[in-house]
Amino acid sequence: MVESVPDHINFPKEEEQILELWKKIDAFKNCLKQSKNKPRYSFYDGPPFATGLPHYGHILAGTIKDIVTRYAHQNGFHVERRFGWDCHGLPVEYEIDKKLGITGPEDVMKMGIENYNKECRQIVMRYSSEWEFIVNRLGRWIDFKNDYKTMYPWFMESIWWVFKQLYEKGLVYRGFKVMPFSTACSTPLSNFESGQNYKDVVDPAVIVSFPLDEDPNVSVIAWTTTPWTLPSNLALCVHPNLDYVKIKHVKDGKVYILMEARLGALFKKEAEYEVIGKFKGSTLKGKKYKPLFNYFIELKKTGAFKICNDTYVTEDSGTGVVHQAAYFGADDYRVCLEHGIITKEMVVCPVDESGKFTKEVTDFAGQYVKDADKNIIRWLKQNGRLVDQSTYKHSYPFCWRSETPLIYKAVPSWFIRVEVLVQKLLANNQKTYWVPEFVKEKRFANWLRDAHDWAVSRNRYWGTPIPLWASDDFEEIVCIESIQHLEELSGQKVTDLHRESVDGITIPSKRPGQPPLKRISEVFDCWFESGSMPYAQQHYPFERKREFEDCFPADFIAEGIDQTRGWFYTLLVLSTALFDQPPFKNLIANGLVLASDGQKMSKRKKNYPDPLNVVNKYGADALRLYLINSPVVRAESLRFKETGVKDILKDVFLPWYNAYRFLIQNVQRFQIEDGEQLMLNEDEFVASNNFMDKWILSFTQSLIKFVRQEMAAYRLYTVIPQLVKFVDKLTNWYVRSNRKRIKGEGGVQDCRHALETLFMVLFSMVKVMAPFTPFLTELIYQNLRHLIDPESIKGVNVDSVHYLMVPKPRDDLINPDIERAVARMQSTIELGRVIRDRRTMPTKYPLREVVIIHPDQQCLQDLSSLDEYILEELNVRSLTTSQDQLKYGVSLKAEPDNTIGKRLKGDFKAVSQAIRQLTNDQLKLFRETGQIDVLGHKLGEDDLKLTYTFAQGADSKYEAHSDNEILVLLDVTPDQSMLDEGIAREVINRIQKLRKKASLQPVDKITIYYDVEPSTASLASIIPSHSEYIFNTTKQPLSAYPPVGPEIITETTDLKGTKLHLTIVKRDETKSSSSTSADVQPKNVPEPQTKPACQYVNLVLCNGTPETGTSSVFGSVLLENPKGKSPISYDVMKQQVQVVFGIRGKEVKICKSPDRSKELTSSDLGNLDALSGSTLYVFIASVTSSNVNTPIKASNPLCRFINVELHDKSTTKSGTVLLENPQQDFPMEFAALKQQVCAIFGIVGKSVTLCDSNKKQNGLTCSSPEDVLQFHGKTLHAFV
Repeated sequence: MVESVPDHINFPKEEEQILELWKKIDAFKNCLKQSKNKPRYSFYDGPPFATGLPHYGHILAGTIKDIVTRYAHQNGFHVERRFGWDCHGLPVEYEIDKKLGITGPEDVMKMGIENYNKECRQIVMRYSSEWEFIVNRLGRWIDFKNDYKTMYPWFMESIWWVFKQLYEKGLVYRGFKVMPFSTACSTPLSNFESGQNYKDVVDPAVIVSFPLDEDPNVSVIAWTTTPWTLPSNLALCVHPNLDYVKIKHVKDGKVYILMEARLGALFKKEAEYEVIGKFKGSTLKGKKYKPLFNYFIELKKTGAFKICNDTYVTEDSGTGVVHQAAYFGADDYRVCLEHGIITKEMVVCPVDESGKFTKEVTDFAGQYVKDADKNIIRWLKQNGRLVDQSTYKHSYPFCWRSETPLIYKAVPSWFIRVEVLVQKLLANNQKTYWVPEFVKEKRFANWLRDAHDWAVSRNRYWGTPIPLWASDDFEEIVCIESIQHLEELSGQKVTDLHRESVDGITIPSKRPGQPPLKRISEVFDCWFESGSMPYAQQHYPFERKREFEDCFPADFIAEGIDQTRGWFYTLLVLSTALFDQPPFKNLIANGLVLASDGQKMSKRKKNYPDPLNVVNKYGADALRLYLINSPVVRAESLRFKETGVKDILKDVFLPWYNAYRFLIQNVQRFQIEDGEQLMLNEDEFVASNNFMDKWILSFTQSLIKFVRQEMAAYRLYTVIPQLVKFVDKLTNWYVRSNRKRIKGEGGVQDCRHALETLFMVLFSMVKVMAPFTPFLTELIYQNLRHLIDPESIKGVNVDSVHYLMVPKPRDDLINPDIERAVARMQSTIELGRVIRDRRTMPTKYPLREVVIIHPDQQCLQDLSSLDEYILEELNVRSLTTSQDQLKYGVSLKAEPDNTIGKRLKGDFKAVSQAIRQLTNDQLKLFRETGQIDVLGHKLGEDDLKLTYTFAQGADSKYEAHSDNEILVLLDVTPDQSMLDEGIAREVINRIQKLRKKASLQPVDKITIYYDVEPSTASLASIIPSHSEYIFNTTKQPLSAYPPVGPEIITETTDLKGTKLHLTIVKRDETKSSSSTSADVQPKNVPEPQTKPACQYVNLVLCNGTPETGTSSVFGSVLLENPKGKSPISYDVMKQQVQVVFGIRGKEVKICKSPDRSKELTSSDLGNLDALSGSTLYVFIASVTSSNVNTPIKASNPLCRFINVELHDKSTTKSGTVLLENPQQDFPMEFAALKQQVCAIFGIVGKSVTLCDSNKKQNGLTCSSPEDVLQFHGKTLHAFV
């Protein structure tokens, strides 16, 4: 039995209940058990550090991974999902350095590596429990118990194996290289690490003089933004092929040499200098100059302090002369090496690992290099070497962990040869599939083409030690590949692989008399560890060898776009070097999540909301859907806005939830009121013939097909918008336009079809959406599952929606023609709504006519077949289609867009005038082609604004709007009867809001009482004359004050200046089931002057209580109207019976005898002559007793009536109007009588005059229903 669904939902609280459910049934583990023998889908999870809490970047990547892996599971794969932790490296060490106040390697050596690493080990999993809580709370299913940590000895052993393979292939070497260096962390960084964190900074910029030895009065001047490198200057460099000039500074007479193109770097005006000579840079090569400082003056003897030539010098900055500090710049090192200024064995690097000057630099020893800038500039000024001083704003690399500026510094490092692998890397990259593709083809491929050898060593402590044991002279080196290998060579037992455990282990030298080999001091860059995770997480090749090889490369990985220079890169380098294979097949690269102002999210600035607070406010599903339905899944940046998460609730989840709630409410009503059961078997489901049922089923199956196609291509950015669009189509189109059917107003069978259709769609939807919104789909599924036929799921575990497979599309339900027709219908309705909004005419107020114009007859046929939906949604009386817009005086008109003014300049005025004079045919052609030539200017779609205009003299009652395909005209002329119906809709709206306010359910038995103040207001007559219309929507009795029964809620509201009092009371269901008895007879009705023009039957309600304020159990139904029209169908007969006695929603039987025999059939309605004038007996099917035993005889209708003859042009039509129904209930107002006449003859919206003769004179009027009843039995004449 389905459970009732509350009106309001707290999504976060419901999610917490779902988490408890998953925990109770051990859902994730059960999923893995169920899929154990299915094909494998391998997935690598890039390991995060646990020294900080998850941020939105982690949440985004985790959500993408969760969606793809859940989807793979629900497509029949076994997906192992293991969480990994990055435990080593700078992030951990930096925290310890801050905690213990460590400023350099000396401090670490004082406390000992063992104690230092012990501190690191204690904090490495500091936030692991918070990570596990947040990841689980976000609905991500991943195994934390069977995790991997890069600090596990077995993980580190696999890293040693990886390195040994590279070593044996000759891809490892020790080199001396200028590298990005973090002085805060005392270690070099790789090129891709240094590229992760650039910031705009303002640095000091100085121009410094270097007097030539050959003429000290002439100085070559160089520019630099790193004054701290000047104490290490060993050379100058100029471009050999560019022009340089010798100039005299007019102000002080000093003579300088600089690049001609860079004179503006020092002088603002030509008058400030005088050119003495001009020459190529090559003429300066070899000239010697006076050093700035004497710290390395002895190197002048071996060729230092001279001018070199190289083409890397540019003419777009500085003076065109670059100062060379060989050990603080990659180009500097190369130029100085090529010109013999230094050798590979030399080191001139007077800066220690903490970024402080060493004792060689006597003037600034012990000063941090960046702090020394100002002191060096002061020295230059005092010693007459400073030519100019300024500042320079530029982008500069910062350490990604310490947020301190990097310096470039020559250090000895161990390298992996990557440059020799570039072609293989590019080839393997081509074997992979990336989303979006441009990241692979542009950003990543460009990075690979320019790849440099990878410095994998770090002069640190908490990391995987590099497994090289070497002699002091590096002539003998042994590379270890495993724990066993080390134990065999050293003779010592090994239990851990961290530095404190292996640094003291030695290996005997194979060279006689030589000391044993010691391990080199460096550890691996932590990126080497994460790049090795495919192998190390499996402890390959020491364990699970077969499992790894069967699942390599991985089917899928995902991380942020910044990992193109990080994890994606290291994975590819290592897999290419090891196996010449890519490490993965498919990859999703997401963009960056920024703060709402576009800045980087910062804890210090507090410029973003805490993720857990957002989840606790709106739920994890909302956050998940917000993130993946954004530009960030296309590798673009997202400015995170909390309101966006809130909008997901409002625009997607609440409509979806309400559609589900509406289904459950009506399933319960179906079971209670109609006594019917609903049990569905998906495989045996057959669609009904209802057009909208076919449409939503087709739309659903097309969506399933689309989702499968796009998810196979990993295009989440196309899938999510379609899923969101589907929620809109389901709730705002299918449910909205089929509410009456779902509520049972079309009969039991039609209701069953609608409920089954809505169930099938929602059930398919929760299975398709389960990977994306795991909580809400589970919540809905847990109730829907009660409607599944138990026979159809025998032997299948259906405890969770996540155990079910994503449905396969049913092609037999897909109908493109129906989808096209409904799409056109939706466009038409939306165009009509725009017109209403433009004219501020709410949909509550009906309009006469909608005209749809389109040149394609097929389109018009599509729309005509759906006219009932268009008329209802737009609240319009009639629909007309046409292929001829000119017939309605409508033509296209163009106005120039203001933006073309700049482009056209002086021609703008003439072109604008010509645009306004373009004809309808010219503009139709423009709309088809998208361009037009106007006075020699080619104009496109953005240059013209098209509107529709009505020709002078044309009927102005229409308002037009178009989407450039369909043209819609609405007759916006007001009409009193329509305005009255609009008021009735307002009353319904007030009633429904009051029911919602009282938290009432549709099945609750209530009566609504009303009162109007003042009683003379038009509202007092509008409500009773529209009582049936109001009941058809509210499905509850409506009566005038005073209220009778226990009050539930009361409210007074203002409606168009009139006070409307509404009271809802509980309806007493304990009273007698019938007000009839064998003695009760119909009231005497005055003998009519004439018989009814139309065939009729009388009715008696035999075993129920009339509702909606009705007291009589006697009524009448017309079998045709107007005379000669096709007779009503059996289903319509039943509906009319339910309306007459106010028993909508109850299944009835109609019999020709009071003893329940001779049940009425459809064939009886085919012989009106035999049926007309008889009495039919109505029984509520669920009630067995009856209070009418003898037949009721009557020679005329039991209700008072009039006949009406319509005089229209040359024809006369006859019809009948019942002036009351049931007997002596709801007497008709005169305005309602006229409306009924219009409805009978199909002239709604036209003005009609009623007369008592066949001549149009002395039109009748009545002031009260009693006056109308005086016409009983007469014939009135209607004139349009």
